[in-house]
Amino acid sequence: MAAARRRFILAIDGGGIRGLIPLRILESLEARLRMRGKGLPLHRYVDMIGGSSIGGLIAAGLAAPRPDDTGGAPAAGISELRRFFEVEAREVFRRKSLFERFVANPRALLDERYDERPLERMLKDQLGWTSLQSALTRVVLTAYDIGRREAVFMTNGRQSDGSRPDDYYFWQAVRATTAAPVYFEPMRAENLTKGDERVLIDGGVVMNNPTLAVWLEAMKLDWEPGGITILSLGTGADRHRSWSFREAASWGPLGWLLPANGVPLLSILAHGQSTTAAYQAERLLPAAGIGEIVRLDGELPEGAEAIDNTRPGNIIELNGVADRIIRDNTLLLDRLAEEMSERED
Repeated sequence: MAAARRRFILAIDGGGIRGLIPLRILESLEARLRMRGKGLPLHRYVDMIGGSSIGGLIAAGLAAPRPDDTGGAPAAGISELRRFFEVEAREVFRRKSLFERFVANPRALLDERYDERPLERMLKDQLGWTSLQSALTRVVLTAYDIGRREAVFMTNGRQSDGSRPDDYYFWQAVRATTAAPVYFEPMRAENLTKGDERVLIDGGVVMNNPTLAVWLEAMKLDWEPGGITILSLGTGADRHRSWSFREAASWGPLGWLLPANGVPLLSILAHGQSTTAAYQAERLLPAAGIGEIVRLDGELPEGAEAIDNTRPGNIIELNGVADRIIRDNTLLLDRLAEEMSERED
């Protein structure tokens, strides 16, 4: 009897422009698949892709169907996503002028740092009006509902009772999971199942590392735990970046959220959740019978942690971080590519 096919799940952290790092790792993995004669789009070899914030954008690009295409092509391939990070993100992270901020909000200093419209245009152009239920593989995008005060997991999987989960347009789901407070205003996302609206913000505020979320979704689908490999991809951290008591004590309430300070509150929450979730997953999931969990992350050079630093020099730095992770994990990536096989469904 032939051995059962191993299931592969991707879990991609949030981190703004630093999403280039996990994308480059996926680029390397896809190249290794092609070297082995596995030339189909990446979604054909993975059973689920979960993402928070920018990780959700990558997940949607790889899992959403290309609008007006019936051949199974994803909305955005690896090369198109790389262009987004290296070129198009500059428009997304273009600072509002003081005049633009004042028109949007007379209390200009309290307005969001960026205009959401360029990002929304890009998402609509790339994803069209496809919904999560039309995804090319299982997908999980995280968000937080500020109206109902609850975490939201937008997926095409299954509820705990076996029913279908609520459906959302892909572009709105991505806009929601990337709606980082301070940077972008919340997203009013249409719940296509219930016909109402949910006010959502960045999933990174509750689950920047979505590893535990994808595991829970896999269990709802009754997948055999021992036959699952979870590849968890981080967006790097500057372990040398810290704040002194004197700095923190002088900030006051607004100082914790000022971009000039590096938005320390959000930075600490995101990094703390990512590392804590990685620690928990490393210990809990093997005990729950998961076959394998692989975590790939890297150390950022000083000054590269900002989620909106799209300067060419920083893009070079992030590519360097990705290159080092790929170099240090060559044998691992080769093995994963060898073990991955096309989904039957």
